[in-house]
Amino acid sequence: MDVELRHLRCFVAIVDAGGFTDAAVDLGVSQPAVSRALAALEDALGARLLRRTSRRVVLTAAGERVLARARRVLAEVDDLAREARSQPGRLRVGHAWAAMGTHTVEFQRRWAARHPGTALHLVRTNSASGGLAEGACDVAVVRVRSDAGADRRFAGAVVGLEARCCALAADDPLARRRQPRLTDLVGRVLAVDPRTGTTTPDLWPAGSRPEVEEVHDVDDWLAVIAAGRCVGVTAEGTSTQYQRQGVVFRRLRDAPPVLVRVIWWRDDPHPATHDVVGLLAELYRGAPGTAGQHPIG
Repeated sequence: MDVELRHLRCFVAIVDAGGFTDAAVDLGVSQPAVSRALAALEDALGARLLRRTSRRVVLTAAGERVLARARRVLAEVDDLAREARSQPGRLRVGHAWAAMGTHTVEFQRRWAARHPGTALHLVRTNSASGGLAEGACDVAVVRVRSDAGADRRFAGAVVGLEARCCALAADDPLARRRQPRLTDLVGRVLAVDPRTGTTTPDLWPAGSRPEVEEVHDVDDWLAVIAAGRCVGVTAEGTSTQYQRQGVVFRRLRDAPPVLVRVIWWRDDPHPATHDVVGLLAELYRGAPGTAGQHPIG
């Protein structure tokens, strides 16, 4: 028979109460149940822990040693239960590329002011779930195509919209235009991250789509654009997070905006999840051309 926590609790209660009868009262069980729990513990440990006298119980030498360890084990278990019920002291917010875009700094400042007991950590993971599926974060900010992100393990909310921009080499003639159009990119090579990119050739009509070169993360994406080999199309948040020498960003005049979502585990949300959603929706509502939150799962 294995040692169980209820056996340890009965043993400690007998010692603290000074007998089986009072221990049974303290635990809210019958006296025979207390006696059986002690017998099961002694049998599992292979040692006698208590001796009964006419008036009280006395610890054996083995009982003295086991009592100290039992108290520590029970205290650890109680601490574990309190930890599970309490507000976690850390919140990891994942993202693939652009965090909260132009709101990243303000989000961190307001979070620290409103939730001083919950430390905020931003984690970049180049996956469609922003690191949520990989266990790298507790909630994630994602910008994905409307046909992506259908993982039913996750719930989420749309917190805002971001304009779509093109990224060009600084010496590209198109960089002189203030607001290019999608048609200006036809015939060019479009750098696309197939895992986390917000743009595919489907943004253009069939028959007039740019060629594609696949990259693996934002650094590769910026490198091929700076070299003039490719152009890029991305959410405006990327332009605020990744200023790179040799790359300029221009807002596209006729491209649809990108949805910004917060996602979390459907069956195990972090206690601060709705605080994240609320604060981000607040920040995006305060920005021109953005939307408030809308549930998506």
